[in-house]
Amino acid sequence: MRRVAALLAAALLGTALTACGDGGAEPGAPKGATLVLDFQPNAVHSGIYAAKANGYFKEEGIDLSIQEPSSSADSAKLLEAGRADFAVMDINDFGIARQRGLDLVAIAAIVQRPLASVIAGDPGEIRTPADLAGKTIGVTGVPSDEAVLDTVLRSGGVDPSSVHRVTIGFNAVADLAAGKVDAATAFWNAEGVQLEEQGIPIREFRVDQFGAPRYPELLLVAKAGNEGLGRHVSEALRRGYDELGARPGTALEDLLHEVPGLDAADQARQLQSLITSDAFARGSSRATPNLDPASVRSWQKWAASGGLVDAG
Repeated sequence: MRRVAALLAAALLGTALTACGDGGAEPGAPKGATLVLDFQPNAVHSGIYAAKANGYFKEEGIDLSIQEPSSSADSAKLLEAGRADFAVMDINDFGIARQRGLDLVAIAAIVQRPLASVIAGDPGEIRTPADLAGKTIGVTGVPSDEAVLDTVLRSGGVDPSSVHRVTIGFNAVADLAAGKVDAATAFWNAEGVQLEEQGIPIREFRVDQFGAPRYPELLLVAKAGNEGLGRHVSEALRRGYDELGARPGTALEDLLHEVPGLDAADQARQLQSLITSDAFARGSSRATPNLDPASVRSWQKWAASGGLVDAG
């Protein structure tokens, strides 16, 4: 188990150095590369689309194609098979993939704090995590949900076995709105914003405010050996997220122009939620896309305590 933990730490922490090595795009025509997102394009990806719209990837010698995944399991498989060069992955999915033996490395962070939360649908009755005892709570079925829920429950002194868990997939908004569950694991920047927009009273328990450390939930990942090109992608992303920090409305327009089917008002609310919650941590050494070793170590300790990865 110590060997697995050491390899995982190296994959997460060593790339801050190896991604700055030589290699990457050759002079001349831009090198084609594919980036697979973790989910359908949304406000959290605005910096990526800003970098593309402003030509930052091409200035780094990369002709980047951005693709949506067909399922949450796509990213690791596509990287391992060589059918994608980069992917945005949840840090927990990345850790699990590494533990299963996939030779992947993390080269950047897309956000600097967890987006996971437990959202309750009756804030009058459920004021603190302690009030979740005995409640029916929906989970998606993704392994990290269990760790998130257990962490929030324990922060309120609740035995995780005292709640009734039901697998609801990604139907948290509909099930909370209909009162089918008392609470659900969900992303505060997405489902939380949607519920508030629908006028549904909620109470959020963001996992890094209720027992978990602050860690970068979304990572930019590559197959080992592609770190050189990753340095150029990271530099383009730095400029893209700097653009987002300086002109968030323009960055959002870049996203909406590239993905015209998105609801502009909904994405604006999501982006505002991310910015006001310091998800990109602008103006600090832990600004997107920097990958902070200390926060990664904190995540690894938390993930091991929740059984997501082996303990070191």
